[in-house]
Amino acid sequence: MTSIRALIVDDEPLARRGIRQLLEPYPDVTVVGECRDGREAARALAAEQPDLVFLDVEMPGLDGLGLIRVRGAETMPLIVFVTAHQQYAVPAFDAQAVDYLVKPLSEARFRATMQRLFERIRARRAGDRIAVPTADGTLLLDADEITRIEAEGDHVLIHAGRERHRVRQSLAALEARLSREFARVHRSAIVRLDQVREVHTDGDGETTLALRDGSVLQVSRRRAATVKARLAGR
Repeated sequence: MTSIRALIVDDEPLARRGIRQLLEPYPDVTVVGECRDGREAARALAAEQPDLVFLDVEMPGLDGLGLIRVRGAETMPLIVFVTAHQQYAVPAFDAQAVDYLVKPLSEARFRATMQRLFERIRARRAGDRIAVPTADGTLLLDADEITRIEAEGDHVLIHAGRERHRVRQSLAALEARLSREFARVHRSAIVRLDQVREVHTDGDGETTLALRDGSVLQVSRRRAATVKARLAGR
């Protein structure tokens, strides 16, 4: 399995350390950051684009449930709530959490959570395959074959190496299926982040991406900061 990026959000250093220790037997999981409250977490989520977040409910300032309200549940990675209080279980699952762990954490309960997470991530990544109609049937493209996708009327043009595939589907629909290895850089373009070779911003504040295949993509002004943060966090 490709490395899974995890963020730990808890105002207690001891609790953050405990989750790190419980994650040590899982080499596929990389902790990309630790945060003390929801505001720190909001910045880290934008910059790091983790696959999952271990999220405390009660924190000073912006708490875990408040973070989800601010960002929107649809933009969150997979969520595992970690708290000392049972009473938050219902709102946690209403927020589409994968699991709800009550402190102190046990190794057996944590293993069960990790199994559930791995199954969910495998299912999500399997959804990265895109069906392309051909004269002979259907071609299934894996996400790692795709370099970028561009809108073209009521179709999209999928660039996969030297091949291009025209598919009758909206860019928004494809964006919802793709993993966080991809980013919407413009209303009409999605790019796989590891294909970006160079980022350039001119004196007028216009940002462009130079890709490894030699193509250049414009980044919209409203998406430029997020795209740069995600590239910096890779």
